[in-house]
Amino acid sequence: EDPKGVPVAALMFGGRRPVGIPLIYQAYTWAHGVMIGAQVKSEATAAAEFKGRQVMHDPMAMRPFLGYNFGKYLEHWLMLEQPGRKMPKIFHVNWFRLDKCGRFAWPGFGDNVRVIDWALRRCDNEDCAVESALGYLPTKGSLNLSGLNVDWDAMFSLPKEYLLEDIEETIKFLDDQVGSDLPQAIKKELDDQLHRIQKM
Repeated sequence: EDPKGVPVAALMFGGRRPVGIPLIYQAYTWAHGVMIGAQVKSEATAAAEFKGRQVMHDPMAMRPFLGYNFGKYLEHWLMLEQPGRKMPKIFHVNWFRLDKCGRFAWPGFGDNVRVIDWALRRCDNEDCAVESALGYLPTKGSLNLSGLNVDWDAMFSLPKEYLLEDIEETIKFLDDQVGSDLPQAIKKELDDQLHRIQKM
């Protein structure tokens, strides 16, 4: 209840991704996290301007509500990082990935706190993550899965061909929609992620 506000430790982006995107991953840097937000995609819901089950671009998980030039919007996010300022860590969550049988790989609802617990431990710099092409992933055993019957690979595997197609399509989308207004820092993060996926 501090009228001056309280520190924000973590920011979480997320979308409904039935294929390919892990349960949670953490950005390497603030700029990488802003790029992760810019490339959010999701199956369309009633809150979106499109209907149906197709996966669509949903930058920052708020596409219908972006009120001005998205390139300038991203610049504003990037400018929030200043020398000496402790920035929140950025995560992407995906509660909706499906397993090989078409069932949700993660139970969701109250069990999501298990994933949030990992993110908060990462905010305290706990060594419970491994580098991947997308960002930091939980190390096996670092999520509290007590009482759950879940398949780790169904939640965290990274299918290279799918991810390559996904990032290439994202780069094209942002080039088409934002063009020269896309900040150079975001272009670099997109290129870096493309190269990491290519090296998988």
